[in-house]
Amino acid sequence: MDVALHPDIEPLACLLGTWVGEGAGSYPTVEDFRYREEVTFGHVGKPSLAYRQATVLVATGLPSHAEAGYIRRSPAGAVELVLAHPTGVVEVAEGEATPTADGLVLHLRSTSVVCAPTAKDVRSLERHITVAGDVLRYELAMGAVGQPHQHHLAAELHRRVAG
Repeated sequence: MDVALHPDIEPLACLLGTWVGEGAGSYPTVEDFRYREEVTFGHVGKPSLAYRQATVLVATGLPSHAEAGYIRRSPAGAVELVLAHPTGVVEVAEGEATPTADGLVLHLRSTSVVCAPTAKDVRSLERHITVAGDVLRYELAMGAVGQPHQHHLAAELHRRVAG
């Protein structure tokens, strides 16, 4: 049974589906790396999209990172993102969604980052996401482990066609 998309998140509908692709990461405290990624946005008719992400390192094929949460729109039209990372980090971000001719541009910046006692110290996260048709590109910047806010990840993902 198909559930209708909640009207509050219709402007985000182009995110729906599963996206797969590759990206690259760098940060002063780690060696540069490449990764494969799968991201899924879904819904159950509520005023939010569910988000699930997982990566594996290209060099080893081993799992690297994952995160899960929700994206929603505030009554004022802002976009809110709430994510949990298995590393002990919880991220709340806010920003704007700008429609384009064939997709959407999202810019989200953390308003709150909470770290479990054993988690690495993450102070800020910022995401720039562009959807153009069946291509999703993003860049992620962060300030963590004593480093200033700076570039960390960039990837290009393609919508997986059902079937």
